[in-house]
Amino acid sequence: MKLTNVTKRYGNKIVLEDINLEIREGEITAVLGESGAGKTTLLNILSAMTEHEGTLDEKKSVSYLFQEAKLLPHLTVEGNLRFVLPKAEWGKIGEMLARVGLKGKENRLPGTLSGGEKQRAAIARAFLFPHELLLMDEPFASLDLALKKLLMELVASLWKEMRQTIVFVTHDVREAILLSHRALVLKGGKIVGDFGVEGTPCRDFFSHPPVEHALIRTLMGEN
Repeated sequence: MKLTNVTKRYGNKIVLEDINLEIREGEITAVLGESGAGKTTLLNILSAMTEHEGTLDEKKSVSYLFQEAKLLPHLTVEGNLRFVLPKAEWGKIGEMLARVGLKGKENRLPGTLSGGEKQRAAIARAFLFPHELLLMDEPFASLDLALKKLLMELVASLWKEMRQTIVFVTHDVREAILLSHRALVLKGGKIVGDFGVEGTPCRDFFSHPPVEHALIRTLMGEN
């Protein structure tokens, strides 16, 4: 998936400027940057939800995972998963619920779930929804450290099984280092850093790969 000279303006304000980027198939790409750097706008362009200047060489079917679970409140956990699948594929749901630790909670409504359980259900729905590209917008931002570690490992485990192309936005350098193959830094609407991360997600949560320091320096504008 290739973006060529992609620019996004809102009136006189340029949010993204001349983005040239190739998203590599089957990899996890993290996008970091300060608030207002254009991270979510980039996701929305990749999802074809936002018009823009420049070209996106192909449109892909997209699944979207947000910071908030955004489950349909009137449907059970199982109902939320059925909602995104054709009936012929409902047989996948039981295995996925077991995979994300929600077996036995199929008939619970979202309002009766904890925050972590809601996000597990949202992750299950995002991975089940038929897609070629999974976009995640700060999916771990509101979680405590232990739950963040658990759900990052869950996403990495599901990726290892399915090998989707994933692009996710985060403010957290640790998330980017631990979960991605590649980390991009956006600043002022431009890509100012593009770092390869060695190894396979999910890395040791307590490790500090050398690239982490370069990534932090770029985010702080010290390169």
